[in-house]
Amino acid sequence: MISMPRFMYGTAWKKDRTKDLVELAVRTGFRGIDTACQPKHYFEPGVGEALQALYTEGVVTREDIFLQTKFTSLNGQDPNNIPYDKNANLSQQVHESFVVSCQNLRTPYVNSLVLHGPMPRFADTMQIWRAMEEIHSTGGALQLGISNTYDIKTLRQLYTEASVKPTVLQNRFYADSGYDTEIRAFCKEHSIAYQSFWTLTANPHILKSGAMKQLTKKYSMTSEQVFFMFVQALGITPLTGSSSELHMKQDLDTLSVTMDAADVELLNGMLG
Repeated sequence: MISMPRFMYGTAWKKDRTKDLVELAVRTGFRGIDTACQPKHYFEPGVGEALQALYTEGVVTREDIFLQTKFTSLNGQDPNNIPYDKNANLSQQVHESFVVSCQNLRTPYVNSLVLHGPMPRFADTMQIWRAMEEIHSTGGALQLGISNTYDIKTLRQLYTEASVKPTVLQNRFYADSGYDTEIRAFCKEHSIAYQSFWTLTANPHILKSGAMKQLTKKYSMTSEQVFFMFVQALGITPLTGSSSELHMKQDLDTLSVTMDAADVELLNGMLG
């Protein structure tokens, strides 16, 4: 099992550009790909098509790629394009969704299977999680995770009751959640990788700040690069969905630079 890369390429909202952009991302150096069995926002077959082309060409092998997909419950699906039987029970929906994901992605397994968000009833969340554990037990998913979980009580209860503990949490990194300070501490304590999305989009006030302007000069990097360096210094694995080859390269360049501790504290203080 390969370890999770420190940067993930996100494939949401790419539609018919998914194949080309995933190919470009991998050729540029990304080895972690995030997708979902949610036709409303992701074109999962395009990810599989891109990866198969890269395998065939010898650019990478399946073992080189950290592939992460998600089960999305009915409330997150387009009612006219649901990738499983909407009348089936939750457990069956999970299994059907995973079969579709494997077909779309042209793989017998994923490195990470994530629940796209907790259910309103925790009992339903656990029913879904038990089905994901069954997939894990047969080798279909090497690890399990959850997304869009901003209530520490929910995360703590899931961790307590799960037989296969979550090892991934993917959340929006923004001020409205207090930047998940308590949740990130819980993740660190329990060896849960915290992945961030909307990392740049949700933080224009920091990207445009005077402090950031000084740091861009110090590191000879863009504000976006500096902010990615910062979240990585916090132990966060960010997602980027860039469609620009230049920005992809700039994103990956941040992995080779370590931010000074004083600068980390400076930006951390801006999180409030």
